[in-house]
Amino acid sequence: MTASAQPFSDGTAAPDLARVEVIAPNFKKRLSGVTSTIVQLVPLQAKAIGIATLGPGLPDFLPKLRWWQVFGLWRRSASGRKRIWHARRNVEMIGGIVLRHVLRMPLHLLFTSAAQRDHRPFTKRLIRRMEAVIATSARSGSFLEVPHTVVMHGVDLDAFHPARTPDDEFAAAGLPGKYAVGCFGRVRAQKGTDLFVEAMIALLPTRPDWTAVITGRVTVEHQNFANDLKRRIAAAGLEKRILFLGEVPDIKLWYRRVSLYVAPSRNEGFGLTPLEAMASATPVVASDAGAYAEMIVEDRTGSVVPAGDGAALTAAVARYLDDPAVARAHGRNGLAHVHDAFALQREADAIQRVYEQIWARRG
Repeated sequence: MTASAQPFSDGTAAPDLARVEVIAPNFKKRLSGVTSTIVQLVPLQAKAIGIATLGPGLPDFLPKLRWWQVFGLWRRSASGRKRIWHARRNVEMIGGIVLRHVLRMPLHLLFTSAAQRDHRPFTKRLIRRMEAVIATSARSGSFLEVPHTVVMHGVDLDAFHPARTPDDEFAAAGLPGKYAVGCFGRVRAQKGTDLFVEAMIALLPTRPDWTAVITGRVTVEHQNFANDLKRRIAAAGLEKRILFLGEVPDIKLWYRRVSLYVAPSRNEGFGLTPLEAMASATPVVASDAGAYAEMIVEDRTGSVVPAGDGAALTAAVARYLDDPAVARAHGRNGLAHVHDAFALQREADAIQRVYEQIWARRG
């Protein structure tokens, strides 16, 4: 633990810049997966190192630099080391490049890439200006043309856990059926919500013990998509068994209530939901989008099918609906797997090692 490991901000006061050695910028106000990563990781990282965020859209409990403190970055931290600017978006890489190469501030530049596609030429140029790069999965790393370290995301095992109280059980929801199968996230084609609905329309009529629940926001541009799904459900006479719950107050509760979680995305950056489900002792059927295939152990913690393949998705889900005992067994396996390989502290420790390598390499 470094000398800056002691708390240096109460989350509302500006941190002591002299003790800040890592800056985690967040230049997007709207909530996203990147924002969620910062919110979860920074409190853990702050136990081991002086780290602060910079930008809008972050909760008050995080240590946050004020914009006027940016001018203090011309001076090194109290340790004498150059600070690390840890970017996770293009705009944050640009910010770091301007601060270091235009304003000549003593900074190391680090980028974390979660993209599961070939980067555009402009992004490639930005990445080449970074001193070190982290990929959030082997698949995302395969699209990088520079040396990188794979550090997969972790999950908060205190927040996501198996059922502990009667309220965690599906029966407490007051919905029909003995078991629930869930699909969580924004309702849109990218997330494969239509593939989930089609699978449920095919499977539920002959499986009366099961109810399907869909949670997540429907934005204006995807309202017609959601309305069409509801029309299909009504035409199948399943309005009481395929339910849109909207944005729920606590999604963690619903991971515990469902007996199977389905992640049918057509494309994804990384995708944390299977880890959150497995941490709740819930098995997962997922597409091979994002890093899903690197999280799930086939036929042990769940199943992975080709993205966009509705027939394969339906067949994989049917196995669990037909045998709840298999679902329970794979849920237990998933819980052990996440504890072994995907604890959030493990991610924080791996990132810390990258920081130390940068400082050791660059002096």
